[in-house]
Amino acid sequence: MTLGVEIKGLDRLKRKINAMPKILNDAVNDATYEITELVRSAAELRIASSMKFSSGELLGSLKTEVVENAEGKIVGRVWSDKAQAIYREFGTGPNGQASSKDLPEGVNPVYTQTRWFIPAEEVGIDLNEIYGMPKITIQGKEFYITSGQPARPFLYPSLKEILPQMPEIYKEHVQKKLRELK
Repeated sequence: MTLGVEIKGLDRLKRKINAMPKILNDAVNDATYEITELVRSAAELRIASSMKFSSGELLGSLKTEVVENAEGKIVGRVWSDKAQAIYREFGTGPNGQASSKDLPEGVNPVYTQTRWFIPAEEVGIDLNEIYGMPKITIQGKEFYITSGQPARPFLYPSLKEILPQMPEIYKEHVQKKLRELK
């Protein structure tokens, strides 16, 4: 006597199981993209709320991307290609070094300790009037003297602001993709 067992829907279950890696990868990719956009938006708000004498160049320079790194992990990045981004985040010179800032683990900026000169003709505003930088004349050319600027972080605090939301964002994206399985 032979007994047979029929499992209904086994082929469908196998298809779903085989589709899982791609579904989960897509969900993680989508969630990471959403998170990078949230961090970028929070950073833009921080910059905009503290802009007094700015062209807005830094504000419009923030970019995002989601990539798979060499280890196969999905990584979200938010950055600016403008030099003033790093100056603003960490500060410059002795003033930047002395200013309080919350830095990510392993980030240890090195600050120049000497004053430097900024040609007045290259600046569109009066740095003496706005920031109190002394103005001097050397061989008929005007310069501002500075010991740097304090840190005014915008990117790392934005990441820390979004961190508590991340698990829920990943959960929502994974659940959404799993419901789409047919």
